[in-house]
Amino acid sequence: MAATGDDAAAMDSISRAPTVHSAALNPVASTSSHAESPEVVAESPAVVLKKPGTNSDGVETAEEAVEPAEPDINELCTDMFEKMAVFLQGELTGTCEDYRLLENMNKLTSLKYMEMKDISINISRNLQDLNNKYASLQPYLDQINQIEEQVSSLEQAAYKLDAYSKKLEARFKKLEKR
Repeated sequence: MAATGDDAAAMDSISRAPTVHSAALNPVASTSSHAESPEVVAESPAVVLKKPGTNSDGVETAEEAVEPAEPDINELCTDMFEKMAVFLQGELTGTCEDYRLLENMNKLTSLKYMEMKDISINISRNLQDLNNKYASLQPYLDQINQIEEQVSSLEQAAYKLDAYSKKLEARFKKLEKR
């Protein structure tokens, strides 16, 4: 998760801090390295060279390298711990926000399941009502089936009667012709 604003600036300074402090602890390396960025060079203490001068005898003295005072280790540790705290706070904030989002998603999912449960209970109740209504209509449906069977048998009897009447008519006409 990317940090923004003050957190990003703090993390950026953390990433640069080891270069600055290592330059302070190793002054020879800081003077020989010309590839450092101007920002880092400005922050890192350089070796201070004493200008050549003359002593009281009038003899010129050689240049003398004077090392800068070592930075206070307690200040460096405090600074490191503060920056680490800012970094960890940013990481933990992101994680907490992820967990809050997950909690909200779980709550919404739970609500949806409750709605689905209510809907399924209503569907079950309606299905039970339909089954009860069908059971109450079953005797009427049985009567309809019996009437249909009787109509079918009556129709068959009517066809037989019609065929028989046609046969009788044909006989009667045959007898009449004679």
